[in-house]
Amino acid sequence: MSPIEDHPLRYMLTNELHARPFPSLKTPCHAAFLALKQPRDAASRDRDADRAHVVDLLDRFGAQHPKPGDTHFFGDMGRHQIKWESHAEFVTYTIFTPGVAARPFDPAAFEVFPEDWLENAPGMRLTSALIRVEQLRDGREDIGERLAEWFVPDSLTASTILDDAGVMATDFRIDSGGHMRFAVFARPGTGERRVGRIVQRLTEIETYKAMSMLGLPRARHLSARLGELDPQLSELVGEMTTGHRQPEETLKGLLAVSAELESLLAQSAFRFSATRAYEALVQQRIEVLREQRFGYRQTFSEFMMRRYEPSMRTVRATETQLHSMVDRAARAATLLQTQVDVERSAQNQRVLESMDRRADMQLRLQRTVEGLSVVAISYYAVSLVSYMVYPLADRLALSKGLLTALVTPAVVFGVWLMIRRIRRSMGH
Repeated sequence: MSPIEDHPLRYMLTNELHARPFPSLKTPCHAAFLALKQPRDAASRDRDADRAHVVDLLDRFGAQHPKPGDTHFFGDMGRHQIKWESHAEFVTYTIFTPGVAARPFDPAAFEVFPEDWLENAPGMRLTSALIRVEQLRDGREDIGERLAEWFVPDSLTASTILDDAGVMATDFRIDSGGHMRFAVFARPGTGERRVGRIVQRLTEIETYKAMSMLGLPRARHLSARLGELDPQLSELVGEMTTGHRQPEETLKGLLAVSAELESLLAQSAFRFSATRAYEALVQQRIEVLREQRFGYRQTFSEFMMRRYEPSMRTVRATETQLHSMVDRAARAATLLQTQVDVERSAQNQRVLESMDRRADMQLRLQRTVEGLSVVAISYYAVSLVSYMVYPLADRLALSKGLLTALVTPAVVFGVWLMIRRIRRSMGH
């Protein structure tokens, strides 16, 4: 027993590297491929429904079931072999059958998927394909006539792959039976595992291509809406300099545009990021096949560059435009908010200055009132004091008027001191 304790996920993570083996295929053979995807919220779908669906198919052939919780399975199914994989957004079924039909790409080959089983599928068909695998009788065999007969010449794509181990061909078109067609011609001596890897790569290229193309309709719809919002955003930004509208109204319009842009970004972020990931997988799967030109036919890489890459550029350009408009709207809203804040600060400053002037006026008025108060209080105080000193007038040989005149300054001064003292005590 090892003296060191293993991490609880060590074996699970290691086994994950070997969880999806390539099939081993003897030539000749053919394969029927099906990829299903729910039209909405596929990433959060019920995975148990996927497993129940493949178990139903396996039960019809008396085959073993995948283990509970497994997202992939490869095993025998009667005279066939099946490879089932449950991915993040889709689920794939590939059924391999020995031999090939006399009629190339016979739609009957797809009948290995029962009709009622297809009707109960937990999703819709994303893509399906018939793959025909033959062996070249010798290295000099000319297969050009068969390729021209099986595929549409205008879009026929053919390549020598894996260091001249074989030839793969398709036209990336849906035939009358509703399936894509792929042909593989293996050179004599090509190993069964290598043939299986070629077929697996073809199904992956087709599936990832279809998944990445889902971003194109979203990009076209989004591009039309962005074309409507762009002039509105430019007009709102222009109003920041012209001053034809109040900043608050312009800011309200900018916030409305920003909110819609953020909503569009949230709705499309997952689809666009998935498109980038699937596009990278398509290019990587083609690259590992190490293509070489077969005859005068276009290679898979050339076909993707001419027919597939423009769609991906459209998606990338739309995503870039969306992010650019979101940033523009955010910067404009920030600048306008700053402008509004500056104007409000100026208004507040003017209000404070007005309040200062009013306070100064009130102070002056208060002092005026205080002066009048001294006069009024002194008037009544002089009257009271006069009545108090009138009895002394005869003794002092002074008239009442003169005595009042002598008392008045002292009384006024006393009243003034009293009011001043009261004001100081209130200030403290």
